[in-house]
Amino acid sequence: MSRRRGWSLRAARGWFLRPPDGEGVGDGGQGVSRGRLRWLRVLLVAAAAAMVLSVILVFVVIPYPWTLGSRNPHRTALMEQRIREARLVGDTLLIRQEWLPLPEISPNLVRAVIVAEDYRFREHEGVDWVSLAEEVEWTGDDEFKWRSPSDLAALVRALRYVRSHQDELRGRSTLTQQLAKNLYFGTERSFLRKALELVVARRLERRLGKDRILELYLNLVEWGPGIFGAEAAAQRYFGTSARELTIAQAAALAGTLPHPLTSNPAHNPGQMRWRQEMILDRLVPGREPPPEVPQPDTARVDSPGRSRRGR
Repeated sequence: MSRRRGWSLRAARGWFLRPPDGEGVGDGGQGVSRGRLRWLRVLLVAAAAAMVLSVILVFVVIPYPWTLGSRNPHRTALMEQRIREARLVGDTLLIRQEWLPLPEISPNLVRAVIVAEDYRFREHEGVDWVSLAEEVEWTGDDEFKWRSPSDLAALVRALRYVRSHQDELRGRSTLTQQLAKNLYFGTERSFLRKALELVVARRLERRLGKDRILELYLNLVEWGPGIFGAEAAAQRYFGTSARELTIAQAAALAGTLPHPLTSNPAHNPGQMRWRQEMILDRLVPGREPPPEVPQPDTARVDSPGRSRRGR
C-alpha cells in the first residue's frame, strides 16, 4: 500500500510540473529549446548573409556592362596591364587607339575577323558550347542534364581532361569572351577568371546586340605593342584607314590577333603570314596568293608604340 501511495504522489507531482507540449522537461528541456532556437537564428543569419554576398558577387564584383550600349570606353584592363608591364622594365607605353563606328570599318576586316576567331559568332549567345565541347573532348549529350548519370560522368571526364591538358588547351574563346577579357580581366589565366569571363560574356550578349559587340571588339582589341583597335592597326601597319583595308590586309590583321606581340606585320610575320593565307582560303576559295605585306619604316618598327624614359 505504501509503495503504491508513494508512486502515486511522485506521478502526480511529475504531471503537475510537466512543461507544456513541445518543450523539454525541467530546466534541461528549456536549455535544449533555447539552444535550438539560437542555432536556428545563426543558420538564418548565415543564409541571409550568403544571399547578400551572392548578390554582391554577381552584380558588383563581376562587371556588368551598364553603359557600354551608348558609351565608348577608351581604357581597358588589358591596356592598363600593358602599361604596368612596360613600367616594370623602365619603359613608357604609348597607347594608340582611335574609334571608328562599325559601319565605317571595312567589311573585309569584319568578315576576316569572324572567320578567323569566331565563325559561329552570329549563332551563339556569348559562349560557343559546340567548339568548347570539341576542345575538352566532350562525350555527353548535346543538352546537358544534371540528373543524367552519363552526362555527369562525361562532365567528370571533361574536367579531368582540362586538368591534365591545361597547357595544350586553346580556350576556343568567342569574340564576346575575348571582349570581356580585354575590358575587365587582362591576360591572367585561371579557372576563376575563365568562369567570370563566361558570366560577363553572357551579360554582354544580353545587354548589347551583335553589331555593338563587334564594334567594341574591333576598336579595343590588341594588334601590337601599344596598338589597340582597327584604325590604329591599319594606320600603323599599312599607312591607311581601317575604312580602306583590302581583303589581304584585313586577313593579315586577323592573322595577327592570336599573338599580336610576337607575330604581326611589323615583327616576325611568319606565323601571321601562315594564318593570313589560311583565312584567305576561307574567304576566297581558289584565290591567288596574296601580295607581300609592305614592311613599315625601320624607325617605326624598332619601337612600335613604346618610348624609353628620358628620351
